[in-house]
Amino acid sequence: MADLRHSPLTTPAASGTITRRAALAAPVALVATAAAAAPGPEQRVVWRDAARNRDIPVLIREPAGSEPAPAVLISHGLGGSRDGLGYLGRALAEAGFLAIHLQHVGSDDSLWRGGGDRLALAAAALDVQGAVNRLGDVLFALDHLPERADPRSLAIAGHSYGAWVVQAMLGERLPGGGRGLRLPDPRLKAGVALSPIPAQGLPPRLAYAGFVAPMLFVTGTADDGFIEGVRAVQRREPFEGGQNPAALAVLAGAVHASFADEQGAGARWADPTFHARTAGLAVAFLRGVLNGDVEGTRFLRDGAPGLLAPADELRTRSL
Repeated sequence: MADLRHSPLTTPAASGTITRRAALAAPVALVATAAAAAPGPEQRVVWRDAARNRDIPVLIREPAGSEPAPAVLISHGLGGSRDGLGYLGRALAEAGFLAIHLQHVGSDDSLWRGGGDRLALAAAALDVQGAVNRLGDVLFALDHLPERADPRSLAIAGHSYGAWVVQAMLGERLPGGGRGLRLPDPRLKAGVALSPIPAQGLPPRLAYAGFVAPMLFVTGTADDGFIEGVRAVQRREPFEGGQNPAALAVLAGAVHASFADEQGAGARWADPTFHARTAGLAVAFLRGVLNGDVEGTRFLRDGAPGLLAPADELRTRSL
């Protein structure tokens, strides 16, 4: 297991864009350079799951070209929307991935738009049916992928509650059983969990025993969650408790809102400081896992040189 903490000699991408020097040092992690391909069109649609009498708002960001592309389903956090995690979706599309942002009605921005308060968010976080609905949204999406999605190269990414969706879809054992959902879903070949959620009600050795697919976990040293009561240090647990190929990045100073990119929720939730680093790690990881790009996984094993800041931490296992 590699465990790399960066020395002051490392050139960081400490703002919302990657510096030219960093881009040259880390070509597999480009997210904002002239060499990046211009993405294709964006589509806003609403998928109808008639069996569940449920709508799923979707934002699709296409890569350049028209050929089949590896696809990444993206799940927002509690109170978020399909517009959230925009920096990640754009970076993925520029890197050749089809980014499919799902909006989970009932745990989305409807909780606070129009005067909702923290109590509504807390109630939604504890709503078991709401959690099942989120997993059902992903399963529906997997059954109704856009034509350009390569069904052999599928991944899932998410932030906070969306990270829990990633973990559950890839095999985290659910307290009380899987409710007939037959998880993990073998169609998903990788996952990216931003602000991962530690297991509740089960010891780690049981909760994460089902992890098989490679996963990237990204958190911050100040990534405390006030709704769910998770402390920053606990967000390491899904990485530390699993045995699957994985990477863990801990970004110095990043808070829970640092990864969300929910423009409508205010400046704190759209702060771009950590977006380039997060997207760069995700692109390198997914290129390595989905595309078989050995440079992507080597870049992570080497500590993402030129991308991370001096105090950031990056650990890998079996990549």
